[in-house]
Amino acid sequence: MTTSTESTLPAIVQTFVNNGKLDGDTAARAVRDASDRKKPIVTHLLDRQIVDSIELATACSNQYGLSFVDLDAITIAPEMQDLIPDDMMKRLMAVPLFTIGGALIVAIADPHYSFELGDIKVTTKLVPEPVIVEHNKLRKLIFGSDSGEDMAAGLSITSQAHSQDLVVGTSTLQKKDEEDDDEGTDVTKFVNELLSHAIKKGVSDIHIEPYEKILRVRYRIDGILQVVSMPPKGIARKMTSRIKVMAELNSSERRIPQDGRIHFQVGEDKFIDFRVNTLPTLYGEKIVMRILDSDTASLGIDNLGFDDKQKADLMAAIAKPDGMMLVTGPTGSGKTVTLYACLNLLNTSEKNISTAEDPAEIQVPGINQVNVNDKVGLTFSSALRAFLRQDPDIIMVGEIRDLETAEISVKAAQTGHLVLSTLHTNSAPETLTRLLNMGIPPFNIASTVHLIVAQRLARRLCKSCKQPADIPADVLTQIGFSPDELDDLTIYEANGCGECSGGYKGRVGIYQVMPISANMEKLVMENGNALELAELAQSENINDLRQSALDKVRQGITTLAEVERVTKD
Repeated sequence: MTTSTESTLPAIVQTFVNNGKLDGDTAARAVRDASDRKKPIVTHLLDRQIVDSIELATACSNQYGLSFVDLDAITIAPEMQDLIPDDMMKRLMAVPLFTIGGALIVAIADPHYSFELGDIKVTTKLVPEPVIVEHNKLRKLIFGSDSGEDMAAGLSITSQAHSQDLVVGTSTLQKKDEEDDDEGTDVTKFVNELLSHAIKKGVSDIHIEPYEKILRVRYRIDGILQVVSMPPKGIARKMTSRIKVMAELNSSERRIPQDGRIHFQVGEDKFIDFRVNTLPTLYGEKIVMRILDSDTASLGIDNLGFDDKQKADLMAAIAKPDGMMLVTGPTGSGKTVTLYACLNLLNTSEKNISTAEDPAEIQVPGINQVNVNDKVGLTFSSALRAFLRQDPDIIMVGEIRDLETAEISVKAAQTGHLVLSTLHTNSAPETLTRLLNMGIPPFNIASTVHLIVAQRLARRLCKSCKQPADIPADVLTQIGFSPDELDDLTIYEANGCGECSGGYKGRVGIYQVMPISANMEKLVMENGNALELAELAQSENINDLRQSALDKVRQGITTLAEVERVTKD
């Protein structure tokens, strides 16, 4: 049954109710809020991000019979900016685009302003003809940002985020009654929607960041951060408190960083964990949530991006009963996933596997996982000592950070245990010199380390929209391609479609897999440096990271731009 409130909705709002983009209650609240704030309804819808900017622009164009213009598709002549003063553009939310005879085509986002363009006629002696444009693009023209404030770049939702359906709407946060100032239920619902949406979109991290006048939410997708929501700044503390409660943190403590974990249900039998960290900043607590989906551990070696030789070398190393395998790379390069892909292959009833991590990001049945806790004395080294008294077959150490942990790991590898761990170095050869510099004797390194995997993550090209790139032959040879292969070489570039994120969809590993050969052991014993080890690896036909990345380009898996981004060091 249609209520009297719904029957009096403005036509533009009723359009969104009819097509299911807004429910009747939210629409009625928006109309009431706009009236109380003495704002045009379209401006209110845009300011509160109740509806999508492009959808509202299209609806306004149809409803009011005004032409729609894509600002990205036109070039505005510099002299247009001098036709009317800046303060008039800001007051009228209008920008002159071009002239046709005696008419001045003026961009507006809210048709309400089409009735207030008389000042432009007086100033320019031209007849203003309004056209509809997207709200965020108009604000960027007027204010230098798509917010009404003079904000730095990156503090706004991009059109790319809109096109990828990444934007998290804030209509949930509208108050149900003007006299009701308790938004707790709405904030709870918004946080749940945010977490569910992030899981659905394959997000790795959620950033919630308070600033002086705004609250920003960003997703990290395929290694790149994107702004996806700008909730009202006033809910920042309530939103932080809600997340702290979910993560079992101290809600009243805002002075120090805190770490917690959310166990979030996404189906009848499926739960996803979020690792939560809070950090006090100038304008409130920033929260970062890492999505820990145990399904990523079951990807399998075949799906990670190893070539046939690299896979064979890796499988041979983990098949050994003892020794050490190290995975190296920067934070966020996929080291943990690689380790767990190996552990999954080794995880049988005949093996006793123990891991020490900070924290255990991926939970796997059959593996004894320990979260280190420095505050109570449960460090990597103390956990390792305990493991050696637990009759282990395989030990995984989240990270070798100090000499003590390195020494115990080497001792474990020398006494009949297979040890897997990580280090933060740029390449496989540098890992050996890092261990030497930490104080591990060369003989111990040479006798225990069997394999080192250095890795990066590059974005995969979207199979639906990737297109051949036209790159000069001399550029390709400078990058590292052989002149003999150029005739049959097809390089692809990112394009972008509705199924991907700017032309990319997912990520692929770029690997340097370096077995420790007899010659390499000899060079380590002679205290060889990283350059000498790298030259020896090349002579043994071990591809470095850049060569492996170029192989992915040859296969049409990624782009040269990604190669430059992830292997420039």
